[in-house]
Amino acid sequence: MITLTELKCLADAQSSYHILKPWWDVFWYYITLIMLLVAVLAGALQLTQSRVLCCLPCKVEFDNHCAVPWDIMKASMNMSFDHGGHLPLLLPLPLPMRIQNDLHRQQYSYIDAVCYEKQLHWFAKFFPYLVLLHTLIFAACSNFWLHYPSTSSRLEHFVAILHKCFDSPWTTRALSETVAEQSVRPVALSKSKVLLSSSGCSADVDSNKQSLPYPQPGLESAGIESPTSSVLDKKEGEQAKAIFEKVKRFRMHVEQKDIIYRVYLKQIIVKVILFVFIITYVPYFLSYITLEIDCAIDVQAFTGYKRYQCVYSLAEIFKVLASFYVILVILYGLTSSYSLWWMLRSSLKQYSFEALREKSNYSDIPDVKNDFAFILHLADQYDPLYSKRFSIFLSEVSENKLKQINLNNEWTVEKLKSKLVRNSQDKVELHLFMLHGLPDNVFELTEIEVLSLELIPEVKLPSAISQLVNLRELHVYHSSLVVDHPALAFLEENLKILRLKFTEMGKIPRWVFHLKNLKELYLSGCVLPEHLSTMQTEGFQDLKNLRTLYLKSSLSRIPQVVTDLLPSLQKLSLDNEGSKLVVLNNLKKMVNLKSLELISCDLERIPHSIFSLNNLHELDLRENNLKTVEEIISFQHLQNLSCLKLWHNYIAYIPAQIGALSNLEQLSLDHNNIENLPLQLFLCTKLYYLDLSYNHLTFIPEEIQYLSNLQYFAVTNNNIETLPDGLFQCKKLQSLLLGKNSLMSLSPHVGELSNLTHLELIDNYLESLPPELEGCQSLKRSCLVVEENLLNTLPLPVTERLQTCLDKC
Repeated sequence: MITLTELKCLADAQSSYHILKPWWDVFWYYITLIMLLVAVLAGALQLTQSRVLCCLPCKVEFDNHCAVPWDIMKASMNMSFDHGGHLPLLLPLPLPMRIQNDLHRQQYSYIDAVCYEKQLHWFAKFFPYLVLLHTLIFAACSNFWLHYPSTSSRLEHFVAILHKCFDSPWTTRALSETVAEQSVRPVALSKSKVLLSSSGCSADVDSNKQSLPYPQPGLESAGIESPTSSVLDKKEGEQAKAIFEKVKRFRMHVEQKDIIYRVYLKQIIVKVILFVFIITYVPYFLSYITLEIDCAIDVQAFTGYKRYQCVYSLAEIFKVLASFYVILVILYGLTSSYSLWWMLRSSLKQYSFEALREKSNYSDIPDVKNDFAFILHLADQYDPLYSKRFSIFLSEVSENKLKQINLNNEWTVEKLKSKLVRNSQDKVELHLFMLHGLPDNVFELTEIEVLSLELIPEVKLPSAISQLVNLRELHVYHSSLVVDHPALAFLEENLKILRLKFTEMGKIPRWVFHLKNLKELYLSGCVLPEHLSTMQTEGFQDLKNLRTLYLKSSLSRIPQVVTDLLPSLQKLSLDNEGSKLVVLNNLKKMVNLKSLELISCDLERIPHSIFSLNNLHELDLRENNLKTVEEIISFQHLQNLSCLKLWHNYIAYIPAQIGALSNLEQLSLDHNNIENLPLQLFLCTKLYYLDLSYNHLTFIPEEIQYLSNLQYFAVTNNNIETLPDGLFQCKKLQSLLLGKNSLMSLSPHVGELSNLTHLELIDNYLESLPPELEGCQSLKRSCLVVEENLLNTLPLPVTERLQTCLDKC
């Protein structure tokens, strides 16, 4: 049994589709109701009549019809004239000619039933049922597309979304912004003209246009909601955000097909065909509904008569109802023909918001097609306001504005302050990760020095960034950044360091080349093709203050714009991510270069072009494919070279010519295959940093004592068994890393290293530690990397002193 609640839900479901029913669909509905009433009325009249036919027996037949006395007299007179022209005498009727209806009631009932079944025309008999059948077919055609499996789910989904779009506070806000924008501009312009005409200062027109106050105080009094006067709460914002996602998924699913369009077209064609069929046969058979019916049946054995004269009591009212029904069918058919004409003449598979884009703030509303377009055309027939409100959720500008409002509500000033940290350069940094945009409250934190934006799809820097007076460094990782002109002017004056990392390969953003005070530029994932566009070529030329350039990409050569347009560059770092860097001759042009890093460039030898860089101080060839460094003798021409990093390669030995690099101060040869150290290495007496970790060394020459300036010495992860006493003559040593070797003992001379602050001895074969460690007064417990059991071998005073010094290294 169906409950009232179920009936209410069914009624609500049906009423929700009124949005998709144009005026002709509503007209069909009412005509169908009237047709149904005609069928019910005709059927009720037929069912309630106890005797649909009233028949009387015919005693005399004449000319195969039931005859009356006058017919016989007329026939006799015609015969007399035919034979002699004499008028016949009027004789009284014989007794048998007098009609006597002396049948029993049951016989009359029997005759009525037989005549009704055999002699009454089928159209007169089944007229109510035909009307009912036609009406049901028309009704089924009108609602078929609403319940067809391939269309019903889409239509139900669309109606649900459309109602939410219509009722969402965000649509009201968005439309009110449009109204406010359109009303503010003419009012503000007229005011500015009056002020200018009174003051005579026509040169200030543009400035007045740009400095219009927002919101305008007159908007509220005019009944228009100001764009900034209403703020969505968190719940409303999340609901609107969910609608955006539903609209995107619905558009993606429906816009690719035209099933709804084809089903709707087919049902209209069926209606037109049914209309033509009905209008063809119903008027023709309408004449068969007659009042008098001559019934000839062979039932003389039961009643004594074989012909009867019957009266169809419903004939006149059925003719009226049938005529009225024909008029309804004609109206229905004309409306169906109009709807078919509308379907065929209109481009219903395309829906354009062109007019709305011109009038609203949302100029990016996309045109839709196929079923999505057709449904919107139907909704337009009901009320164009539905499509207008729905379009708000098709606009990316609208979505971005909503995201911005939700973002501002979520990221308050207090929450952003909790994200402030001091980075390794002791700068105040704000790192925002995977947000929908940049919260406006960021610009309230004037203490920010470094702003880092990572995995934020769309970031727009407004003019409010000028409030960050301490901002000097900007990091943009895997994000697309749009910069307003006022914001760009601020960055041009204040920004010193810019780091850009791209998810996809592409061109450098044009706004980068406006940062004329930029000193350091880090580009990762950006392709710089060999033949750059004119715009980018000129852009690099504008970066006159650039001193450091870092490129991380896969290049076959150093871009020409770097070598030709940045001659004043002092540091160039190129991480080629393992791709082979073939052409390096253009490096010779960078005569002012002081630091060069060629990382993961698949270099097999040291490029000769490097030896022309007379001002070079630092060279880093990390993670290449170097097996030999015989060219190291040429480094003697680089009088200023003080730092050489050949780490993470496959170098098997160090040439003796390294002794010619008398100005060398830092040397990194870790993560190679070196087995022996040449004695000439220790002629580089200015070395204060020497890293030989992760090699295959078995001993350290005694001549290491000549490195009197050595402060950092690392031989971690080698095969060293003993340490030379000369090592402990390096009195300036601060860091000594001896872990993961084969040391059996530690010399007592270690106590002579009074400046030692970091000592690593872990993973050796030591059995005890020398008590002389007490002489290392600068050594802290946290910087003594050794097994715990070895600490117990030290005297108690030494252990206590180390335990009380818990400072980090």
